[in-house]
Amino acid sequence: MPHLQTIEGKLDASGLKFALVATRFNDFIVDKLVGGAVDYLVRHGASREDITLVRLPGAFEMPVVAKKLAKKGEFDAIICLGAVIRGATPHFDFVASEATKGIAQVALEFGVPIGFGLLTTDTLEQAIERAGSKAGNKGVEAASAALESVRVLEQL
Repeated sequence: MPHLQTIEGKLDASGLKFALVATRFNDFIVDKLVGGAVDYLVRHGASREDITLVRLPGAFEMPVVAKKLAKKGEFDAIICLGAVIRGATPHFDFVASEATKGIAQVALEFGVPIGFGLLTTDTLEQAIERAGSKAGNKGVEAASAALESVRVLEQL
């Protein structure tokens, strides 16, 4: 088997600027995601002064806010954090789908890595599990993905 060239991102956040876009809806869950993301970035060398937290009402508004931040060109990565929990109506499907599509479109249009930490769960218990209990903290995972993506893109 021929030798493969491997490109990997070093997990060093020193000198990078991050924008966290976090929803106020379900804030008791989202605050745990934010805390996990900030803790991860700081433990990997980011300065708290280089992390900007932007609060917005809900997940549906995330794409337009992420787009505005990406367009400014001031951030190396954007991390979107929120929680959409299924209810008795199809509203969940519309919000989750459109937020996901919009966030992905912003990343592709502007070439800015976006950590996707938007929980889409069937129950409150599932959201709690993903915000720091049984299933880890998806805010940490979104921050890690954003950081590694920045470092990989630097090498390409």
